[in-house]
Amino acid sequence: MADAKKQNIFARTWGRICRYFRELRSELKKVVWSTPQQLVKNTLIVLACVLVVGVFIWLFDFVARFGIDTLINAIK
Repeated sequence: MADAKKQNIFARTWGRICRYFRELRSELKKVVWSTPQQLVKNTLIVLACVLVVGVFIWLFDFVARFGIDTLINAIK
């Protein structure tokens, strides 16, 4: 019964690293990259959404602070 000799850990690790990069390269070939126009459009949409959400958070913070200050002054 001849058992197949197991490769050492360095050879196995190197094989895994090589396989990882081969698979990475093949997956990157499948990616559909956006055009510069789409990139600019999507970036502007994200910035607008961040701005709108920031304004809503600022308004809520302002109203909450005003309400808490009013409540504290009413208790005093």
